[in-house]
Amino acid sequence: MKVLIRGAGVTGLTLAHELSSRGADVTVVDSRRQVAGNASWQAGGMLAPWCELESAEETVLTLGRGAADWWDAALPGHVMRNGTLVVAAARDVAELDRFGRRTSGYRAIDAEAIAALEPDLEGSFVSALFFNEEAHLDPRQALLGLQQKLARMGVRFEFGYGAVHRPSADVEADCTGITGQLTGLRGVRGEMLILRTSEVALARPVRLLHPRIPVYVVPRSCNLFMVGATMIESDAAGPITARSVMELLNAAYALHPAFGEAELVETGTGIRPAFTDNLPRVEREGNTIRTNGLYRHGFLLAPAMAVKAAAMILGTETEKERADEAHH
Repeated sequence: MKVLIRGAGVTGLTLAHELSSRGADVTVVDSRRQVAGNASWQAGGMLAPWCELESAEETVLTLGRGAADWWDAALPGHVMRNGTLVVAAARDVAELDRFGRRTSGYRAIDAEAIAALEPDLEGSFVSALFFNEEAHLDPRQALLGLQQKLARMGVRFEFGYGAVHRPSADVEADCTGITGQLTGLRGVRGEMLILRTSEVALARPVRLLHPRIPVYVVPRSCNLFMVGATMIESDAAGPITARSVMELLNAAYALHPAFGEAELVETGTGIRPAFTDNLPRVEREGNTIRTNGLYRHGFLLAPAMAVKAAAMILGTETEKERADEAHH
């Protein structure tokens, strides 16, 4: 079966992997000239289904709890299974309690345990929540690694093509995010920073809770840290705002003062596609399958949605899956 996938973000690439692994002839096209610059490129890469329960439905945990295993199998060595640490300043301990009530899969730890996990945070926080089953990866390395693997598997990539270009295929899969054709889709703007400093070392993503500006800091290689992310109900593109830069920098400084002297390497924005319920969908219309609405959970939910879309395309859905699709 020939399948044309539109969109080379995390949704399109994970679907290409599922289809190619099952013997499909896959072509991926994208209007961009490379796997870079899209919302997936700006992501944090946290595989944190338990933490996400703080503001998400149980479905996110159900769909996302296998994501780390999927990425580990697809790209061995890319997944770091060090858990997630959630902290709050002493004056914001109520935020930590609220976070704990809305989530699961953690253990409450004290200052001594925080220092054991993250020595550079010693003395900064008196209590925290540790989600030891969670993981993270570098989204950019994952996207590039997956593209290279898919090319070795025989998947063809055609970049720089507009919507008019239509290579022949038995099935088309629309994975184009906010530019996709599903109704009811909205854009949620996220803004982030990348800082470089050798004065801070973190082994895992750290979420700093704050009543106004909750933030996460995700360590990457070469002394880099991704700081994100704003959640703005807007599909406006364009550079990050000065306000967001100040808020994210202030939050990073609150986590560790050494971030105040860090090099600001990059700022970025991405428009994340979301439906009203903030849950993803796979829908069929004739010979077109559309996967969209992954919201802020791209790398977390893309594997499960790719498995579902591939089953639809290849006709291997179970009766229950077909019934669920018809009901939806």
